[in-house]
Amino acid sequence: MKSTPGTAREVFLTFLQLGLTAFGGPTAHIGYFRRALVERRAWLSDAQFTHLLALCQFLPGPASSQLGFALGYERAGWRGAMAAFCAFTLPSAVMLFGFAQLALTLHSATGEALFKGLKLVAVVIVADALWGMSRQLCNDTRRRLIGLFAFGLLMTIQSGWAQWLVILLGALSGALWLTQAPAMPTETALRKPGKRVALILAAIAMVLLAVLPLLAQNGQPLFTLMDIFYRAGALVFGGGHVVLPLLEAPLIGSAALSESQFLTGYGIAQAVPGPLFTVAAFYGALFDTGMHSVIGATVALAAIFLPGFLLLAAVLPYWQRISAHPQLTNTLAGVNAAVVGILAAAWINPVVSASVVHWTDGLIALAGFAALRYWRLSPLWIIAGCVGATLGQVLLSA
Repeated sequence: MKSTPGTAREVFLTFLQLGLTAFGGPTAHIGYFRRALVERRAWLSDAQFTHLLALCQFLPGPASSQLGFALGYERAGWRGAMAAFCAFTLPSAVMLFGFAQLALTLHSATGEALFKGLKLVAVVIVADALWGMSRQLCNDTRRRLIGLFAFGLLMTIQSGWAQWLVILLGALSGALWLTQAPAMPTETALRKPGKRVALILAAIAMVLLAVLPLLAQNGQPLFTLMDIFYRAGALVFGGGHVVLPLLEAPLIGSAALSESQFLTGYGIAQAVPGPLFTVAAFYGALFDTGMHSVIGATVALAAIFLPGFLLLAAVLPYWQRISAHPQLTNTLAGVNAAVVGILAAAWINPVVSASVVHWTDGLIALAGFAALRYWRLSPLWIIAGCVGATLGQVLLSA
């Protein structure tokens, strides 16, 4: 089935509706996209959708946002791609920027209880993501061993560079040790950038990855901010939740943000629709660039999404050839297994260590996890429950 050309306006309005209503994280977003664009609007076939989804899951970056970008491109070219990204991202980005302004001014006991509740939400959400990812990505003995090794290494070496080492070792372990690579979808008709354009975009992605750390060394905060978020967006595998440990060391370790601000932002990001990566708007607004907070939020947002989109457009013309090599998918499987270990280490420190300071905090988090994992309640109910419980503690102690 060849997708019917559309307009950027049509794409924007469709993705704006999704951006305002798509709660539930990356996996849920993919389901929303399929229902809205394959089943209801017939913009493309199931085979085309699966082909694009496999590519987005293969690449580093925010898979659901990359898929939205690819779907917009398939429908209306480059304008459609940008329309899809802006419409799906801006609602949550604006909300998170607003919450960042509130976080700068709310210092009462009630405000502290609110932020404590949001930190406990982070404990619950990351635990649930870790549970689901471990079952999906560490589903045999070898993958579990890779994940456990990654976890042990990161708990032993408390350094930001250790995460990149773990990803590299996971890739090598997958390539040399794992077998039975998953089958990739067969070729299907899709809109693709020209190969020359793809090579140029790949070169831009690599040059930025190499140059931004050098620019950050001159002490200019804006370049430092750009470097932190670009590297996280370029090297995150396994979904939006994994961006948490990749941002932890550079933001908390450099004292750009406090642990409380870092975890509060992550908790608030669960309460808004759209992609989890828009938490960059919250962190960027609080990052001291010496400029208006809207500049920091905009730079952080652009930097964290840009590498994933550049790589997507660069690889799309070659995806059929790449997906025919099982060794590459084994390599990705090793990376994903290591990512589970990375997320487990981040859950222990800083998520649990900075949030669970009293046995009652542990009970609240445990109840939230049970409600999310076993009773299947919406994350919005988890947020309401955790925040309500911490506010109740303040009232009882008053």
